[in-house]
Amino acid sequence: MSKLRSNGSFVRLFTGRLVTNVGDSLYMIGAMWLVYELTGSPMYTGLAGFLVQIPRTLQFLVGPLVDRWPLRPVLVYSQVIQATCVLVVPVAAIAGHLSVWVVLAVMPALAFINQFVYPAQNAALPRIVNDDQLVRANSLFSMAYQSSDAIFNAASGIVIAIIGTIALFVVNAITFAIAALLFLGVVVPPSGSDHGAGGVRDDSEDAESTTSHSDSESTTRSDTENGAGSSYLADLVTGIRYIRGSAVLALVLGVMVANAAFGATLAVLPAFADLLGGPEIYGALMAAYAGGLFVGTIGSTLVERYRYGLICAVGFCWAAAALSIALVVSGWIVTVAFFFVTFVPIGTFSVLFWSMVQSAVDDRLLGRVTSITSSLAAVMLPLGSLTGGIVAERVGVVAVMGVLTVAFVLLSAYFVVNPRLRRLPPVADATETSLGLRHRVDRDSPADGA
Repeated sequence: MSKLRSNGSFVRLFTGRLVTNVGDSLYMIGAMWLVYELTGSPMYTGLAGFLVQIPRTLQFLVGPLVDRWPLRPVLVYSQVIQATCVLVVPVAAIAGHLSVWVVLAVMPALAFINQFVYPAQNAALPRIVNDDQLVRANSLFSMAYQSSDAIFNAASGIVIAIIGTIALFVVNAITFAIAALLFLGVVVPPSGSDHGAGGVRDDSEDAESTTSHSDSESTTRSDTENGAGSSYLADLVTGIRYIRGSAVLALVLGVMVANAAFGATLAVLPAFADLLGGPEIYGALMAAYAGGLFVGTIGSTLVERYRYGLICAVGFCWAAAALSIALVVSGWIVTVAFFFVTFVPIGTFSVLFWSMVQSAVDDRLLGRVTSITSSLAAVMLPLGSLTGGIVAERVGVVAVMGVLTVAFVLLSAYFVVNPRLRRLPPVADATETSLGLRHRVDRDSPADGA
């Protein structure tokens, strides 16, 4: 921890991530509730969930760009653009032109910009910290994400109840502006360089452009010989070939099933909260969701020495049991409590997964692998949201949320019956070979390694 605290770029990246997460938390609660407030229909909240999740399925297109662009400008400009977009809602309200369609137009725009932020942060982190600090660093990042969600999801529900939804959007713009200023101070060493010391000179405008390391020199030579370098499409194909047939891809395929049900749950959650009480309950449920992920993130350092496949099989079974109880008990406090318990193992699963990927994957492919796997995992979320909103109009919101329990059971069984997933090693022991990644693929020339 002392090494991480003394790493200036890590501290600024971490703090910026925390601040932008605050803005994301406030915005998502405010936007989803505003859609429900304007329409009173779970079908429209399902449509909102669909629109906000669609950009995540396109994240694989962002990966090759993140691997090529300087990471600091990506982080800074994304925050500036988000601050501008989020102000559209209060401006429309002041002008008397606010409608559900304005909110539905802004939500996917913000979500699309966000697709650049997290791959850039994931790609920057292993260059800023040493390999033996990655699990700790990822845990801290996830803790920042989930703790800010837990606190500000609940806070946003209270703010909505007291002063209304529009005020949240002004606060969002301020948080994004602060995050942009913090990211300005982040210096990212070039891929393959000695990283983690935090000692890269601050007067280096774009450390990513430095090519002093032999691997970077080789890449630069290869790009020069090929004119403008490897094409965007070729870079994308390289990333796809790299994970083809691997345990990483098998993991993501399983998560896709659960995400379809999870998307439906998030879509109908405002209506479910309305049955229990109102916007305060919605904020409490979302806080419980984030809080469970937060506790699971903290717990990841306690279980990282165990086999990852075993952790996942047990964890998803736990989630299924807790969610079942949350849906059948009476009293919103007990429901919120078990909703919290449901997402504890999900937080552990997530932070260990990304630590495993960052530890095993070649740095030069990390942006692509992150964006491709994120896109695949997210592809079912918008479909689940849209379907869940429509179905809830006919069968009710509780029945739709019950599908997530079934999905957790199936995912637990998937880890048990799939030998490759069942035998996944502890995160620290994960390598390209143990994950079945195609380490022979030429990182700089995707035409090879078919």
